[in-house]
Amino acid sequence: MNSFLQVILDILSTPSILVGLMALLGLILQKKPVEDVVKGTVKTIVGFLVLSAGASFLQTGSLNDFGTLFNYAFGVQGVVPNNEAIVSLGLADFAKETAYIMCAGMIANIIIARFSRLNYIFLTGHHTLYMACMLAVILNIGGLSGIPLIISGGLVLGLIMVLAPAITQPTMRKIVKTDELAFGHFGSVGYWFSAQIGKLVKGKKSSEDINFPQRFSFLRDTTVAIGLTMVVFFILVTAVAVGKGDSAVLDPIFNGENWFIWAFIRGLNFSGGVYIILSGVRLIIGEIVPAFKGIAEKLVPNAKPALDCPVVFPYAPNAVLIGFLVSFFGGIVGLFILGFINSSIVPVALILPGVIPHFFCGVTAGVFGNAEGGLRGCVVGSFLHGLLITFLPAICMPVMGALNFANTTFSDADFSVAGIFFGNIAQFVQGNALMVVCIVLFLIPIAYNYIMPKKKAD
Repeated sequence: MNSFLQVILDILSTPSILVGLMALLGLILQKKPVEDVVKGTVKTIVGFLVLSAGASFLQTGSLNDFGTLFNYAFGVQGVVPNNEAIVSLGLADFAKETAYIMCAGMIANIIIARFSRLNYIFLTGHHTLYMACMLAVILNIGGLSGIPLIISGGLVLGLIMVLAPAITQPTMRKIVKTDELAFGHFGSVGYWFSAQIGKLVKGKKSSEDINFPQRFSFLRDTTVAIGLTMVVFFILVTAVAVGKGDSAVLDPIFNGENWFIWAFIRGLNFSGGVYIILSGVRLIIGEIVPAFKGIAEKLVPNAKPALDCPVVFPYAPNAVLIGFLVSFFGGIVGLFILGFINSSIVPVALILPGVIPHFFCGVTAGVFGNAEGGLRGCVVGSFLHGLLITFLPAICMPVMGALNFANTTFSDADFSVAGIFFGNIAQFVQGNALMVVCIVLFLIPIAYNYIMPKKKAD
């Protein structure tokens, strides 16, 4: 039984297989010929593998070492928010509960999508796993275990899996120019926040309307622009780190390579990783949207696939670069603000700017801010998003400490918001009463669908 459960968990937490299965189901429901089913399924899986390869190449080829060098170069110490690190701690004691909650959550997602107006199918499998793990730990602190824990966790997870795409869909519609695609990533509060900031500071000029002089026309090529910018960024930070001269820190990173050449290549690696990601996204979109019509027609009317954050990268390439740099700068500013609060007002955790969350989440915030407020919205939205994903983990840290995770926390906004909300509820509402709260929350969108009249189409 445990080995079978592990296989199911592995399938559901592997995005390429999960999305491939959804494409397979959609094509079968449309009664497509065998050759079309095979082609669509394989190309969807390959698209996700290409996207994952790009993300992995970014992390191992550029982001991880850059984060280490940056922290060393500028002497910052504190907590680096990391989803994988905190989930690994949770799985040590709640692996079985996490697997069951994840399965129950995906079923609850389909139910709520079918019987409410939130018709989104969340397809980012690893984020589903992370949220399931967090809910397992938090609800257990609230006195739930066994079947009540699995039911409660599954219902809450299913609810979050439709709420996250729902709050971003108005802006997502503007980005992709269609209502057939949704956004599935548990940083949605941050992206919604950036979009609202974009509306407030709205500018006429889009980030994609930046005009370069003829001599600099090569900067219109996204790969070249990102590559050159990141080369300069890497060389500057690496030079500061080398100036401090601690071989114990530097030698394992450079591995005998000249530091200047290392920084130059890593900067271009960054651009290469983004290029790979964009290629995978284009392949996925070309297959998953047509395949999903089968699910929309047969199982969940008007169902929308909610995909991971790189799905929006191709729509605003300039915002990709601007969003990362500005969000990361926001994280640095946020660190200094937390340092001031910690030394002068009240003790708080110092949240270091994690390069990986500021890239994936900051880039997405930049795209969302640009969609609503142009270049100005992109810059201001991604900067304030950088502050947001610095302050939210700091606020969430007391909850993590109560869960015996005092030295780590989640990085993306939705985890912090859910952790703060349900963590505080679980401290005051215990046992069966907590289960009732979870059931009521799950039923609210369904009840709303049947009670409140629907708007008539124009």
